[in-house]
Amino acid sequence: MQPKNGVAKIAIFFETANKKLRKMINCLQIIQFFYPDNTQLRRLLMQHSTQVRDTALRILSDERNAGYDIDVRLVSDGAMLHDIGIFQCHAPSIFCEGKAPYIAHGVTGAAILREYGHRNGLDLEAYARICERHTGSGITADEVRAQNLPLEARDYLPETLEEKLICLADKLWSKSSPEKEKTIDEARRSLIKFGVDSVDRFDELCKLFHQR
Repeated sequence: MQPKNGVAKIAIFFETANKKLRKMINCLQIIQFFYPDNTQLRRLLMQHSTQVRDTALRILSDERNAGYDIDVRLVSDGAMLHDIGIFQCHAPSIFCEGKAPYIAHGVTGAAILREYGHRNGLDLEAYARICERHTGSGITADEVRAQNLPLEARDYLPETLEEKLICLADKLWSKSSPEKEKTIDEARRSLIKFGVDSVDRFDELCKLFHQR
């Protein structure tokens, strides 16, 4: 009986593993679902997302960050999906022809990922959180109210290391000028419009990942 029990346990193990593998996300498949045509917007999205992914992985490869327990797969796929919601926003200069204000692209991206995950039996919550917490250096409920931003008044701050790393890497690239990576000082200046606290949070991200 023992061998049979052992065989049964092995079979259950591989069945469970296979189910998990089937549930692993394919970020390119998700992008294809929402951006099926080879439009200028899709090409810009792919360019920017790849730049953010590569920069995040480069920062992570710094030996000074070797002690961090970070899910590299989540960083890679999360960076590719962080701007998935831009097609629903209005920003004609970067080919976005939707109706939502552009500052809401993280929230809209989170919403469509959660819905996609629900429909396809995927847990995309970690990716949805990356979407809604990467704008600026994060946004607080107080900032939403003080600046009258078109968002629900709650905190949109990166909390996990993966969220913080992608938020930082995203600040070093602009979809409006995708040909050149920003310096730390250039990224800092671009955040002034969000307020001093936003710049301070960016500095904290730089310090966390040794990018000063």
